[in-house]
Amino acid sequence: MPDQDRVLLGHGGGGVLTKRLVREVFLAAFDDPALEHMPDSAILEIEGGRMAFTTDAFVVRPLFFRGGDVGRLSICGTVNDLSVAGAVPKFISIAAIVEEGFPVADLKRVALSAANAAREAGVRVVTGDTKVVERGKADGLFLATAGVGFVPEGRDVAPDRVRPGDRVLVSGTMGDHGIAILAEREGMRFKTPVESDCAPVSGLVEALFASGAEVHAMRDPTRGGFAAALNELAEESGVTVEIEESAVPVGREVRGACEMLGLDPFAVANEGKVIAFVSPESAESALRAMRAHPLGANAAVVGRAVGKRERPVILRTRVGGERVLEMPLGESLPRIC
Repeated sequence: MPDQDRVLLGHGGGGVLTKRLVREVFLAAFDDPALEHMPDSAILEIEGGRMAFTTDAFVVRPLFFRGGDVGRLSICGTVNDLSVAGAVPKFISIAAIVEEGFPVADLKRVALSAANAAREAGVRVVTGDTKVVERGKADGLFLATAGVGFVPEGRDVAPDRVRPGDRVLVSGTMGDHGIAILAEREGMRFKTPVESDCAPVSGLVEALFASGAEVHAMRDPTRGGFAAALNELAEESGVTVEIEESAVPVGREVRGACEMLGLDPFAVANEGKVIAFVSPESAESALRAMRAHPLGANAAVVGRAVGKRERPVILRTRVGGERVLEMPLGESLPRIC
């Protein structure tokens, strides 16, 4: 696409346009080594150990959806960014931007949902802020969060640790959250309703480490889905990732909706899944640990890292061919998180 002099909706999709916007605007302004690889969580050396620090914003529409709401989403999204950085999440802040006229009952519902999700994840909400803007200026409610966690000694999870031969695991079915939001927004009905997978993955990640598996890198495939997360990891680690299409779990209703709408389920957002790169010797123990956790019942080994090829991610198709799994360009499903 040609250069743009205005922000497009696609700049918020987590794909190529997002990366371009962040690099050309924010990285150019904030020259700090911690931002070099554009991590979801920064790992910072502090006296006595290492701290993970993340920030996020949530503009999902609708605010309430099957499987969650903006309050639960804000906690889970923040916890998950910390967890896949190898941290144990501890503290969260929440800022609420509320539109004039928003129902107080709905605001209480969101707050209680966020509080329940925080208890589920074992984190404390310790500070926050509230702003009210004029009617018509905030589409109801936006939430912004920051989260802090601590990285246990000896735990090192980063893209530069990925090696050729590493196995790629996913903790469950892809695309559930994005299709659940789309169905709610557009009034779509399925024989079996699709629910968002919105959940804190901190317990699943700790179970993975407790198994003794040699975990090299992790990512939660949110905006841009499975495709964006894999492309980011492959480019940052300098490997190519080969994925077996038939091995990647996708729910029947999600697959059907994507086929009907011309969407790629691998580019649709998730909010309670983990992609993990582990050593080949650890693949079986890692898979057992994931499947033993309630959030990992559908976990699968879906591919491996190999030496660098021309493209970062190659998909081995169901019919025996190969195709490139591209980084999504813009936003196919806006306002999903």
